[in-house]
Amino acid sequence: MARPGGESPRVDGTVTVQPTAGAPGLLLRPWTEQDIPALVAAHRDPVIRRWLRHPVTTEQEARQVIKTRQADRRAGSGFSFAVLAAGADGTASDLVGSVVIRGLGGQAVSGEVGYWVVSHARGQGIAPRALNAACEWAFGLPRLQPLQRLELIHAVSNQASCRVADKAGFALSAVMPPLPPQFPEDGHLHIRPAG
Repeated sequence: MARPGGESPRVDGTVTVQPTAGAPGLLLRPWTEQDIPALVAAHRDPVIRRWLRHPVTTEQEARQVIKTRQADRRAGSGFSFAVLAAGADGTASDLVGSVVIRGLGGQAVSGEVGYWVVSHARGQGIAPRALNAACEWAFGLPRLQPLQRLELIHAVSNQASCRVADKAGFALSAVMPPLPPQFPEDGHLHIRPAG
């Protein structure tokens, strides 16, 4: 059964997004060790490095990140997807991005999302489509306490993230003061409620 926007939930934790006239189909799937080289290569991009708190610089770091994400998935406290371009037949090809939903442990009724897109895939609507698909998937998860909302936080100067948040259904909720040294500038808090 497909969800609004053409996303198909899958038991194995993968989500497909149908292609549009101007954008490729997408496959969101859990990260695996085969993704290590692509993950390291993606994190060499200065734009990604500018906005991420913990960019990956080595294969060992990438391996540890993937193991942590797999453990979070098993625990149900977080879900991280490698976003791959997909052909019309659903066959996945290159890594084009990442979406993560974290903070879902215990009785949490809200979580936080993060994402990035590789440089050659920007401007194709990948980030909002992948983010929307992951959010719909997360809101549909069976949980003891239903997930009520997801939050997206970015630096005010990251206008691209503001546009992605808007396109993915996240309303601007507040401007947050800086928290140096980790967050040296004001931030935007966007919220997307369930349903």
